[in-house]
Amino acid sequence: MFSLPYWRLSGFYFFYFAFVGAFTPFWSLYLQSLEFNAFQIGVLMSLLQVSRIFAPNLWGWLADHTGRRVAVVQLAAFLSLIFYLGVFAGDSFIWMFVVMALMSLFWSASLPLVEAITLGHLGAGGEGYGRIRLWGSVGFIIAVIILGYVLDYAPVRALLWIVLGLKAGIFLLSRKIPEPKIVPHHTDDQPVWNILRRPDVAAFLVACFLMAAAHGVYYTFYSIYLVEHGYSKSVVGWLWALGVICEVLVFLWMPRMAARFGLWRILIASFALAALRFFLIGWGVEYILIIVFAQTLHAASFGSFHAAAVALVHQFFRGKHQAKGQGLYTSISFGLGGTLGGLMSGYTWDALGADWSFSISALFALAGYFVLLWRVRHAPSTADAV
Repeated sequence: MFSLPYWRLSGFYFFYFAFVGAFTPFWSLYLQSLEFNAFQIGVLMSLLQVSRIFAPNLWGWLADHTGRRVAVVQLAAFLSLIFYLGVFAGDSFIWMFVVMALMSLFWSASLPLVEAITLGHLGAGGEGYGRIRLWGSVGFIIAVIILGYVLDYAPVRALLWIVLGLKAGIFLLSRKIPEPKIVPHHTDDQPVWNILRRPDVAAFLVACFLMAAAHGVYYTFYSIYLVEHGYSKSVVGWLWALGVICEVLVFLWMPRMAARFGLWRILIASFALAALRFFLIGWGVEYILIIVFAQTLHAASFGSFHAAAVALVHQFFRGKHQAKGQGLYTSISFGLGGTLGGLMSGYTWDALGADWSFSISALFALAGYFVLLWRVRHAPSTADAV
């Protein structure tokens, strides 16, 4: 029988990623309905990533400094909900820019802190993370499938109300999260820079930056890309869901995979498969079987990548540095990398076309693969770290 913190944390992940399942695949379609061009859509969708550059570090420092991580999560969830209400007040590009920027500033703070809280409850090994995190994937799957069917019949503006309900759920569930005990560590009095300048940590963060950059075009234009090639919104929803279903399986298998292969080998394989995935999406959109296969590779490009990355961050940053470590991981990867990928996709989509935009994504993932491979070959013991 799972403990009470398990269900409270799982409930937060469920609503958080149900919001992601509603917002990420379909918000670009709403922006397109407002007659924004590709570059404007790319800019607006990148705001979620831009906010991750600064906000997680600020909120992570505040949480570690005060020792009240849950209170910071609750404040961020509440303010994100309040600023989201602005989408009902206007739809010009400037207005949407301001509203999405303010909402994202607080929304981006929640997940890195909840990751640190969850791993704090689980202890040094982090066993059981996948069983909690998979509920986020379940939330994503349910949201993306249902919305795919809804938006085949309802106007896309209905998305605004559904997202509002999910953001309210995030805030309510944030009030149920239990505060973990922070276990002292001998690195508590050392500056976090001492950890960041380690070669294995630096190579890891550079690779994570490249993986997030690789996903920029996917999170910004994938739904638009499929709809423009004749796929219905319900099929688009199922394709997004398929990727996350495969992600759930990875979260369930991750403890066995980590014990057998080690976190670094799993990470390296994830980058190679991500490169293959984006190449297939770019050049095989006309063939449903190729697109279906490419979506199963989401298990690698996000599932095994993220599970291994979060576990490694938890190993690198201990004690009072945990929240800062998760914040830095989010800022450098999803923040800086996601922003670069999103903005670049907004430019290349019109200038080079969809096929080359996804090919550039594949090259980002391939570059991350070689960064990790270089590090492991120069420090063989790193490959065996679990």
